[in-house]
Amino acid sequence: MKKIIFSILAAFFTVSANAQESSIFKGYIYNEEFQVYINMDFYKKNITVPNQEIYGELPGYFGANRDTRKWLFTSAEITDSVTTKLEITNDYGSEDLEAVLKKLPDGTFQLEQKEGSTIKIAVNRKWVKIPKKIIFIKR
Repeated sequence: MKKIIFSILAAFFTVSANAQESSIFKGYIYNEEFQVYINMDFYKKNITVPNQEIYGELPGYFGANRDTRKWLFTSAEITDSVTTKLEITNDYGSEDLEAVLKKLPDGTFQLEQKEGSTIKIAVNRKWVKIPKKIIFIKR
């Protein structure tokens, strides 16, 4: 009897752990300082950019509360349980870059811009460059 109960509990915890792990790179993360966010689903890759449906379904996008332009995630490759390699382009297609999104041990996310352009947003009609490394909190 103890073996059966133990087996059921072990199976339950395994299923729970897998369910949590498969939702790490799904949802909405936000940075308060720059008022920017990422909307993502790197599993189904079925995110539609609001008012820009012409791009179809994507793994996600980077947006800002103070700017209507978006940076589109054209590719998202999960490299391990806490890291994703991203290919990002602006919504005009004139700038692109590679980046890494990583879940940190404290539960926050770090976006690190690697090669290519720098993500920038318009604030009060001036370009503001987003730092090469920026921290996000899941909401």
